[in-house]
Formats: sequence, C-alpha cells, structure tokens
Amino acid sequence: MLTPIAYGLAIVLNLFILFIGGRFLLQPRLAAAGYGVAVEGGGAAAYLSVKGVRDATYGLVGLALLAFAGATAEAWFMLVVALAPFGDTVIVLRNGGTKATAFGIHFATALVVLLSAGLLFAL
Repeated sequence: MLTPIAYGLAIVLNLFILFIGGRFLLQPRLAAAGYGVAVEGGGAAAYLSVKGVRDATYGLVGLALLAFAGATAEAWFMLVVALAPFGDTVIVLRNGGTKATAFGIHFATALVVLLSAGLLFAL
C-alpha cells in the first residue's frame, strides 16, 4: 500500500515542478505573480526564464531518477531539492510577498517534498 502512495506523490510533485518550469518559460510575468513576487521591467524576463529552466530540470531529473535509479535515489533527490521551496519562502518574504504565499505555497511545498522523501526512504 505504501509503494503506490510514495511513487504517486513523487510523480505528481515532479510533474508539478515541470509544469511550473514551463509556466515560467511561457508566461514569465504571470508565473512570477503566482510565485509571490510580481516583476516589472524588461530585464526580468531573463531571470524568470532561468527559474523556468531550473524548475523544469528538477522535474525531469526527479522523473528520471524514479524511473531508472529507484526509490532511494529519488528520496535523496527529494530531500535535497526541498531546499529550493524553503529558499523560495525566504525570497518571497524578503521581497515584499505575502506571508500567506510564502508559507501557504512555498513552505508547504517544502514540507510535502520532505514527506515524499520520507515515504520513499520507507520503501
């Protein structure tokens, strides 16, 4: 029973971050507003694209690890990659975003990623 839940959560999280990366590449300003820090100015698009590539890469690496290396490798990946949404929490707070976005989206995501790592380690 635990295996489908652990794998399912990991797949959903990896697909979700892949989606977010694509959104930052295709709709950077809208994605930035959803992230919690609206962006203005012409030069910002490059930085938003960097975030899009980073997030899409995380999603693809996570899926590849799950498919080809197994649950333990994916668990270590999830444990390490949880640093990104924890960092995003701080970035949103330091740049005028709301606490609701910082904690309700980014911090909560980090906790779910850590839960996923724990489930995968338990297999």
